[in-house]
Amino acid sequence: MQRFYATGKRKTSVARVWINGGKGEIKVNGKPVSDYFNGLKTEILKILYPLKIVDLENKVDMFVTVKGGGITGQAEAIRHGLNKALVEYDPNLRAKLKPLGLLSRDSRKKERKKYGRKGARASFQWSKR
Repeated sequence: MQRFYATGKRKTSVARVWINGGKGEIKVNGKPVSDYFNGLKTEILKILYPLKIVDLENKVDMFVTVKGGGITGQAEAIRHGLNKALVEYDPNLRAKLKPLGLLSRDSRKKERKKYGRKGARASFQWSKR
């Protein structure tokens, strides 16, 4: 059975995604997806969204290793990697995924804190008198 690989990124999370034909089994860092995300429906739905669009929900198995960031960043990194892997699996799926913006990396990250300030843009309280 041939396996297809892609890397997905979001914020500080990096996900390595492998897909191959199967019966819809999803493992994240060696655990079932529902256990890894503690049954958080929104994060699981984010991951399954591309599979629903291309009607491959119960036709491909997915093995994922993900590190860095938080739960949302990891879920979105997995989704990004899955979309790229699906295009490797079948290049014709690109026509369905590209218009929805699922193939482009969401490059937004946390802005760094600046010196002399409380945060990235917030300043310390200032009194004129």
